[in-house]
Amino acid sequence: MAGGAFVSQSGGGNYEGRVTGFVIYTCVVAAMGGLLFGYDLGISGGVTSMESFLKKFFPHVYKTMNDKSKHESEYCKFDSQLLTLFTSSLYLAALVASFFASVVTRIFGRKISMFIGGVAFLIGAILNGIAMNVALLIIGRLFLGVGVGFANQSVPVYLSEMAPANMRGALNIGFQMAITIGIFIAGFINYGTAKIEGGWGWRVSLALAAIPAIMMAFGSFILPDTPNSILERGKVEKARQMLQKIRGTQNIDNEFQDLLEASEAAKKVEHPWRNILQPRYRPQLALCILIPFFQQLTGINVIMFYAPVLFKTLGFGDDASLISTVISGGVNVLATIVSIYCVDKFGRRVLFLEGGSQMIICQFAVGAMIAVKFGLNGEGVLSKTDANVLLLLICLYVAAFAWSWGPMGWLVPSEICPLEIRSAGQAINVSVNMIFTFFVAQAFLSMLCHLKFGLFFFFGCFVIIMTIFIYFFLPETKNVPIEEMNKVWKEHWFWGKYIPDEAVIGAKRSNESKDI
Repeated sequence: MAGGAFVSQSGGGNYEGRVTGFVIYTCVVAAMGGLLFGYDLGISGGVTSMESFLKKFFPHVYKTMNDKSKHESEYCKFDSQLLTLFTSSLYLAALVASFFASVVTRIFGRKISMFIGGVAFLIGAILNGIAMNVALLIIGRLFLGVGVGFANQSVPVYLSEMAPANMRGALNIGFQMAITIGIFIAGFINYGTAKIEGGWGWRVSLALAAIPAIMMAFGSFILPDTPNSILERGKVEKARQMLQKIRGTQNIDNEFQDLLEASEAAKKVEHPWRNILQPRYRPQLALCILIPFFQQLTGINVIMFYAPVLFKTLGFGDDASLISTVISGGVNVLATIVSIYCVDKFGRRVLFLEGGSQMIICQFAVGAMIAVKFGLNGEGVLSKTDANVLLLLICLYVAAFAWSWGPMGWLVPSEICPLEIRSAGQAINVSVNMIFTFFVAQAFLSMLCHLKFGLFFFFGCFVIIMTIFIYFFLPETKNVPIEEMNKVWKEHWFWGKYIPDEAVIGAKRSNESKDI
């Protein structure tokens, strides 16, 4: 099974080869690592809205929520730092784990990081499923965080290195696709387990995280390592053979030469963490920090892991809130499919800019609607029509994120870094993503209580800022071979001054071919 031959465009080198069934298979298997992150995002919000779970672990929240004598603002009824710590503790663990994963990924390869991630997530799922107190619950979350840290560090890099340049976007978005599928499946599971009599349905929801963990741990055994990673460990002939296998041709000299040049440059770098601070890596460092920072300040994780709580807060009712979460999760999956089709056809910038514009409109519309219906005191009700309009706006917002900042936030940082700083760059990407996910998760319910409807305007203003940033500072990386990315930075109006001529791999061969 193979697709057509490809020739890289948009300023990259001419690489021969086919889109082989083997490379698609490896990318699909590797992308399943996204199920870990997605399932947890979807499951944790649903579980924290289940009364049986709140009654056992967070009785204060349960009592406040059901105390009819207290006319507490609808904005504040779930406000609990201990409850948000349950959700957000995972992201602190993922933050720390990503730095260890960076070292493991560079020295031992991408496969080992995936395996460690799967095993850690499995341990966390077991501990959460059997937890009898908050302490064990949070310890389980910490293990889940280690799994997410290792998976999010290794999988996007693996996908970017295995994929041919003209399909790198679509195959890399497989990771985001797996995240959205995990969220969607989690919504159905929460809906079903919430109806289990006896109040133990939350245990099933949490324990079923073991399934994606086992899939990833097993998948890491059957996957080959990437040619880039094999070269990084000094196995030249094995790397050549692997490149021939994934490209479906014996004639891989141009691409392999670029990989060799990148590998030689990487070997001269003893301290990637120190090197990434050098001016020549300023574009990569800036983007690996700002893209995940902005991704979290779109407000998407607020919608995803607190969606049932948010819908319940806004008066949807128990079943309606979970059903609404399933609907928005389904929109998330479908919109991610749109991005798979569009990313290598229209490019990264188009999706970023369109998605950002759509999110701005939806955030301000949701904020305005909640302001009108609930005001500053948080007292009010939503009619059926109001609830449907609110759900529609949130779905449009989720769709915009799912074909822009969702997949692009993982794709772009994984494809822009040269080999010598790739692991360090991805670790920064993951750690910044996780630390701001933690801050947003920990602060959201409190911010909702204090900022009220203004919270949606808060995130909307950030989306305006990040859309402007993308317009001016992100060059198009569509169809550019991963080891020739510096050519794009060299030609950029702002970043070009940081890139020395000798850092542009493939430039010499490109000039020679022009002379001929």
